[in-house]
Amino acid sequence: MVSVHFGLLEPSWLAALRGAGCVLVATATSLSEALAIEAAGFDVVVAQGDEAGGHRDVFDQCEELAIGTLALTRLLTLRLRIPVVAAGGIMDGQGIAAVLRVGAAGAQLGTAFVLCPESSATAHHRQLLRQPEGLRTAVTAALSGRPVRALVNRYVEDIGGAGHPAVPDYPLAYAAAISLHTAAAARAVQDYLVNLAGQGFALAREMPAARRVETLVTEMGGAAGSAQSSHAVALISGTSCASRKAVRQKGVAPERRWPPARRRARYRHIPARAAFPPARRDW
Repeated sequence: MVSVHFGLLEPSWLAALRGAGCVLVATATSLSEALAIEAAGFDVVVAQGDEAGGHRDVFDQCEELAIGTLALTRLLTLRLRIPVVAAGGIMDGQGIAAVLRVGAAGAQLGTAFVLCPESSATAHHRQLLRQPEGLRTAVTAALSGRPVRALVNRYVEDIGGAGHPAVPDYPLAYAAAISLHTAAAARAVQDYLVNLAGQGFALAREMPAARRVETLVTEMGGAAGSAQSSHAVALISGTSCASRKAVRQKGVAPERRWPPARRRARYRHIPARAAFPPARRDW
């Protein structure tokens, strides 16, 4: 699987990846972006709602529409023919069940796994999520030159606040930010570290990734019925390989809105350990 962000790849690159048997995924923050992704021949689109933590995957920073996850997911599922995976502000099984009800083929969770021991989050980042009272997130370009949702700290307020000089474009700002983060951390100054988080950060729970996935599946069963939850998947991004491995080991996968029959041949390269439902392992 190859997932791209901030736009589309050159047609020749897409052709090469498709020829190698890759499943092609791209992220959209609006209907126009999603339609372009489908037209380019991608297999899956991720609907990134405004609630999502980390970089905003908007194609053009001047056209950010800030559409919420549920509204964007519903819009894309009604207009596209390829599967839509919902992302942004989903922190539990009830949230996954909600996006499945509006037509999503799956859900992508990131902030929900930050407190897992397998996550690469810093100790300071973890402590903030353990005591979230009084904290808030904001979208700022100060961290990299592109819009990013993170917990607000002195770095965000001093460099990205109103009245301050314009931040250079990506990747210049990103390189400068890394140097500042490194220097601050060496002096035990935490206010200049980047703590990415979605708007649902206060719902984060601390437990191993495998148990986290089990909890999501259990919550989905209570919210949507065991028949639906048994074939639904939480697609995890941005946290750790261990978290993604935990999902595979649970043996759950989407049951709806996968590519049409004419495209299923592309999925034959996916090994059995991907744990698709028995009826679909011949893809």
